[in-house]
Amino acid sequence: MAYEIKTMDDFDFRGKTVLVRLDLNSPIDENREIADDRRFLSHVPTLKELIENNAKIVVIAHQSRPGKEDFTTMVRHAKKLSGILKEKANYNLEVRYEETLFGTYARETIKNMNNKEILMLENVRFDSEEIYNYPEEARGECPYAKKADTHLVRKLSRVIDIYINDAFGTAHRCQPSVVGFPQKLPSCAGRLMEKELKILNEVIKKPEKPVTFVLGGAKADDSIEVAERALENGADRILVGGLVGNIFLASRFWIGDASIKIIKENKMTDQIDIAGELFKRHRDRIVMPLDVAVKSCGKRVVIDVEKLTVDEPKTKDCPIFDIGEKTVAEYKNIIKNSKTVLANAVMGLVEKENFAYGTNEILTAIADSDAFSVLGGGSTVAVARKLGLEGKVDWMSTGGGASMEVLAGKKLPAIEALKIGG
Repeated sequence: MAYEIKTMDDFDFRGKTVLVRLDLNSPIDENREIADDRRFLSHVPTLKELIENNAKIVVIAHQSRPGKEDFTTMVRHAKKLSGILKEKANYNLEVRYEETLFGTYARETIKNMNNKEILMLENVRFDSEEIYNYPEEARGECPYAKKADTHLVRKLSRVIDIYINDAFGTAHRCQPSVVGFPQKLPSCAGRLMEKELKILNEVIKKPEKPVTFVLGGAKADDSIEVAERALENGADRILVGGLVGNIFLASRFWIGDASIKIIKENKMTDQIDIAGELFKRHRDRIVMPLDVAVKSCGKRVVIDVEKLTVDEPKTKDCPIFDIGEKTVAEYKNIIKNSKTVLANAVMGLVEKENFAYGTNEILTAIADSDAFSVLGGGSTVAVARKLGLEGKVDWMSTGGGASMEVLAGKKLPAIEALKIGG
């Protein structure tokens, strides 16, 4: 394939113990249940092929990250995956959940597996080495050898024959479960990973201009880096919203203590200066909100950004949770006149109906446009599905940061690692 990595076509899985990295990270509702099953469904082709080839299947995945409310075990994910395989692939197989990751009991359980059995290990991000960042990573480098020399990789590699990475949504991460195993084991891309790369590679070959990126959501550091690379590679417009938009606004306006507090809680204060410098260099191509919606006394109140000052009482204690009507109109006009739209487009607090307006309007505008459109990110895709837009956009990627980074021209650590394996 175009990325010069092996696929499942290059291996015989019969009777082999196969470690599969999936991306099952999903929204968790107020009852602590999985609220969206799209990522589970996306991995069915890979798992089905392994089952049909009598493989012993060991699944590793993650849910959220430390410090987040939805950071939890994989017990619900194992149960959900069992149901999905029964419903969609007609396999009445229990996905067994193992509450450890690479200890003696987990390894012995793997050794004793039978063909067609599926074992899901614990959340890989429970392991401190999975989320540890080396100094090289601050410089934008991935220390591949160090990631391979972790307990997770060294110990599990002893009981595994083949590694498959099907977790496109984590392909931009330099983490042991993503980049470590290909250095120790024969490795390849799963069917979802293969499909995502093929489609996105076709988009970036000759994107029809004007090209517009819509960047929102909470992972602002990733999105700001994507914005910089996209601009370097010729993107015509970058539209920002959500926490990303608030950070850009904070580089120019007083956005209030409540909104700054949210940026601090997400450990993104350093991104304000980065966003400000980026805007100075590309002010003609980065489009910030013209107005925002704050939560005041439980209600949605829209304020022009020019009025976001210390003297404006509504901005002091009221957090910004959405973009306003003027911004929506401006963004919709730009989208209408674009030929390619690439979007991770959560513009506000979509969990609250009063603050889902911006996201709903922008996603609908993308779907209604004549542009070639790609949506990325779990929350973005979940909202699009809720709005019934699945058949109206050209591709809904399972990866937010990963898809945007590919489209912005950045190399993905997972893909570079798979070039090593095999």
